[in-house]
Amino acid sequence: MPNKVAFYMAAVIIVAIALDLIFGWGGTAFTARKFLEFIEWLEFWR
Repeated sequence: MPNKVAFYMAAVIIVAIALDLIFGWGGTAFTARKFLEFIEWLEFWR
């Protein structure tokens, strides 16, 4: 994966977690679970 793509993916994840914490949506566990599923999906395509 190119560094540019990895940077944008990390930025999106960080922003999603920050928005969740700021607005109190309570989706941090949901976001973490989806992130782990996404990592597994990426490993499949590796």
